[in-house]
Amino acid sequence: MRVLITGATGLVGQHLLRLLIDDPRVSEIVAPTRRKLPEMNKVTNLVEADLTDVLGPLQTPLDIVFCCLGTTRREAGSKAAFIHVDYALVVDTAIAGQRLGAKHLLVVSAHGANMHSPFFYNRVKGEMENALQKQGWPRLTLIRPSLLLGERENSRAGESLMAPLFRLLPGNWRAVAARDVAAVMLREAFAPARQEVTVIESSAIPHAR
Repeated sequence: MRVLITGATGLVGQHLLRLLIDDPRVSEIVAPTRRKLPEMNKVTNLVEADLTDVLGPLQTPLDIVFCCLGTTRREAGSKAAFIHVDYALVVDTAIAGQRLGAKHLLVVSAHGANMHSPFFYNRVKGEMENALQKQGWPRLTLIRPSLLLGERENSRAGESLMAPLFRLLPGNWRAVAARDVAAVMLREAFAPARQEVTVIESSAIPHAR
């Protein structure tokens, strides 16, 4: 199978990329990024400052699309920049995937995603999910992790402070490891279809042994 992954340099994306490389069911991985990746088996790395410039001209036929894009308002620098990454580029990824024949889209969203939320972050995530559902994918999998645990290249001070607390919280609030989110994405990509839209909440993400 040929797959597309956006967000391959991010916390979840790095883990998922390694899993895809090791999976014999995957024959080619198209991974557009803003920063060049090391040479890796099966990976076609297209590098542009804005991923939209890569996604538009892309011609590789695809079977599955993975989107691991995500930032924070502080990291992005402004509300507009956050919306560009967490909404516009996610939607652009999906549009490119559909155009190239993909039948299954898997996206990292967030716990609390709700287009009617009074909180900016959750509202944008909800609006993104709503836009994807309107595209009419044969299969759409939305994964809503709580705080992500893992080693980032650029650490987020707020997340580092909150991580010990979020490890102890119950249900969907409990922090989850990025590698576990990646493992769920790979599992769901090849699992038999249960319904058109599958939402996996944070508490349903199993912990690796």
